[in-house]
Amino acid sequence: MNFLNVPYAEKDEARALGARWNPGRKKWYVPSGVPLEPFEKWLDKDSGAPSGVAKPGASKSGRSDSAAAKLVTGANYIELEHACNPFEPCAECAQALAGSRWLEARSALAGVIQALAGARR
Repeated sequence: MNFLNVPYAEKDEARALGARWNPGRKKWYVPSGVPLEPFEKWLDKDSGAPSGVAKPGASKSGRSDSAAAKLVTGANYIELEHACNPFEPCAECAQALAGSRWLEARSALAGVIQALAGARR
């Protein structure tokens, strides 16, 4: 999956070529298996990150801090090839997440959520 920088005025053109909207990231993307040539003008050429892992400050994917207009990526940020729920098992993402600190962070967060849920009862 390749994310695109599509201006709002050109969204219909991107959609007609086969681009899809990712509501979580609020970005257009080219689905896997679709040729990239028609999307050249919208491809993020500044991204020096290898597929699957974002380099801090190099990738334009991630969450933006609207107050500072800066890209915000956490220490455990991993860019996945497709949009899935990272809190549910996914065979496609398991390899990218294996050996990463993201799994430890997810487990710690799940423990906090369970503790809070238990305290409310």
